[in-house]
Amino acid sequence: MWPLTWADPGWAAASAQRHHGRVSYPGSYDALLYLSFGGPEGPEEVRPFLENVTRGRGVPPQRLDEVAEHYHHFGGVSPITRLNRDIMARLGTELADRGMDLPVYFGNRNWHPLVEDTVGRMADDGVRRALVFATSAWGGYSGCKQYHEDIARAREAVGDRAPDLVKLRQFYDHPLFVHANADAVRRAYAELDTSSREQARLVFTAHSVPLKADEQPGADGSPWWYFRQVHETARLVAEAAGVDGYDVVWQSRSGPPSVPWLEPDIVDHLDELHAQGVGAVVTSPIGFVSDHLEVVWDLDNEARQKAEELGIGFARADTAGTDPRFARMIVDLVTEHLDGQEPRKLSALASAGCTTNGEPCAPGSC
Repeated sequence: MWPLTWADPGWAAASAQRHHGRVSYPGSYDALLYLSFGGPEGPEEVRPFLENVTRGRGVPPQRLDEVAEHYHHFGGVSPITRLNRDIMARLGTELADRGMDLPVYFGNRNWHPLVEDTVGRMADDGVRRALVFATSAWGGYSGCKQYHEDIARAREAVGDRAPDLVKLRQFYDHPLFVHANADAVRRAYAELDTSSREQARLVFTAHSVPLKADEQPGADGSPWWYFRQVHETARLVAEAAGVDGYDVVWQSRSGPPSVPWLEPDIVDHLDELHAQGVGAVVTSPIGFVSDHLEVVWDLDNEARQKAEELGIGFARADTAGTDPRFARMIVDLVTEHLDGQEPRKLSALASAGCTTNGEPCAPGSC
């Protein structure tokens, strides 16, 4: 298992040496915790990982077997951990370039390095206050509140030694996130031949959630917080990319068919577009920071195969985390918080998600 603390080795060593003995002033922070979902890095890790993800949800074993086959199709490896490492490499460089002495720690909800272990390591290293960047741009239970729960659970596991953890805000409308996605859309259009490009429909995707979950009030007190944020980001990205017409659809739903989730599904939507005479599609997975296996399987496999069956041209935009501006955005969020700056944002929707030690954004929210 690779180290729980991660950054460029030379930079990390120097930062760690400076970290010990540093005086913590009020309002200062000792570290940055990069908090993500996690994913298996070998066939033997697939089933335990899926059991962690679905614990307490009553998912039948046969469904786990089905999803496990998706992972084994790619050698039992999810791309998310490698891509998180790439982001953290750029993050370490960006912090160093800006003269910020902030060691970066890495923790996951569902697989190693688990956030409980990482927060314990932070306590061992003398960290007393840390910022937390969660790899989700969104509000709602899965996109935000569950990360607050991860933070609270990790602190409880570590006990009195646990550092205070302050989660940075949601970033769905940050200019760097929007423009990284917009440039990825432009590149995807360029992959199509000229005739297909002229008639291509832009289709944004995000992870579906149960309707009941998104009916809960968001940070602004109104329901459909996640739904509204995704649609707002889609509007901003399409505008920045210079695309007039687009759709917002969903992917990766799970659970029993009797439970309603956000619809339509991307594969079903391709049938509808074909019936409308659309000849090509560009998909943009704006709901995802990096290529989870769900992105690779649902879009690069199932959606692409469906498009081929229908005779529709198909291109998929990169996720924003592959763009160097994503690491710059993380550091911008850090400096924004440290300096008390107004949030850099392109939307009139509220900024939320920044709380201490796993507290919710607002009483009863999400």
